[in-house]
Amino acid sequence: MRMKDMVRRTGVSERLLRYYEDQGLLAPERLPSGYRVYSEDDVVTVGRIRGLLAAGLTTAVIARMLPCLEGDGSRMVPICPDLVAELRGERTRITAAIDDLRAARGVLDAVIAAGPRG
Repeated sequence: MRMKDMVRRTGVSERLLRYYEDQGLLAPERLPSGYRVYSEDDVVTVGRIRGLLAAGLTTAVIARMLPCLEGDGSRMVPICPDLVAELRGERTRITAAIDDLRAARGVLDAVIAAGPRG
């Protein structure tokens, strides 16, 4: 399918699809004219990318993980032995970031509470 069809199928803009390609996340076929041609597998891959981005992973991490994931767009199953350990590390990193944000919110709450009301 062509770019416009891929945009319609995935809800992802042309610009983002090109960015995913630049990051090594997608590798659509190229016609001699330079036009990109996407497959059904690419639609599934974009779904995985979107899910992993929503989970807080970077495109660099996702690029390493994509070859180690199977399943349909809604369910991803790790198939490489080291992937689960890497995912646990990413979860720990995200948890630490959440803790830092909660602490920052606490500081702001204290400053706000100390100020004039209204």
